[in-house]
Amino acid sequence: MNSPMDEEVQALMEAAHDRAAKALGLTCTGPLAWGFLGVTLGRRAGDRWLRVSRTAKRNAGRKAKEGIVGASELVPDGVPRPHLYAVHDWADGEWAFESEVLDYLTQPIVSPDRADIDHDPGLPDEWWADLRQALALLAEAEGVKATVRDGWVERAFPQFLGIPAPARVERVTGHGDLHWGNLTAAPLCLLDWERWGRVPFGYDAGLLHTNSLLVPDVAARIRKEFAPTLDTPAGRIGELSALAEMLQAVARGWYPDLAPRLVARAEALTGVRPPAPVHSEVSA
Repeated sequence: MNSPMDEEVQALMEAAHDRAAKALGLTCTGPLAWGFLGVTLGRRAGDRWLRVSRTAKRNAGRKAKEGIVGASELVPDGVPRPHLYAVHDWADGEWAFESEVLDYLTQPIVSPDRADIDHDPGLPDEWWADLRQALALLAEAEGVKATVRDGWVERAFPQFLGIPAPARVERVTGHGDLHWGNLTAAPLCLLDWERWGRVPFGYDAGLLHTNSLLVPDVAARIRKEFAPTLDTPAGRIGELSALAEMLQAVARGWYPDLAPRLVARAEALTGVRPPAPVHSEVSA
């Protein structure tokens, strides 16, 4: 989604990708696809896709039932996502690397260069029905990781929304990073399963809605499609959790164009104007 500006990071990740391809017996061709700040790098290998990510060595090791491997084991087949064929992980110096071999998708990503949208992608009715079904199936799956933790909610609601944290957060299993950069156009496919787990009820739909606020017609479509979720007390908490997370990102310098819409939506839901953004390093 974003090519790294740091030449050292670029060289590091290109070498790691070459290493993974060699270890997995893949020949990669075509353009490099960079993830956020060069943390991930993907490239086509025939009808497969090789994705390599890096993290600090102290964080090495995949956790059972989490991430893309956990999703391949626990998420129902009816939830459309790339199939996982193989993994190859290693550590080198201060970094740990994880690589996965996935399906190469021919349908385009709705928003390949940003998480939000600034125009209507014109998705058909069948696409919206498939998304509703996918999230309903996913909600019933076993999930172990708490995405958007209760402790973060307790701090973030007063800090970024100006309201007390809810006494209780109802949770379901969800994708955890449902934005337009992680969805394909028809046929629907959900990408990037690193954050999936137990999310606040309504969080997935709420996060997609927050990333649609620059396009009122699409935002209205999401509110209509997911009204049975968002128009409930628990769903409102889920949407507010998504708004708080996005307002935290604003405080870190992201989404300047979206910021006024986020503030307006939060105020519409709570009757309280959110505080001016204050930089925070607290992770959800």
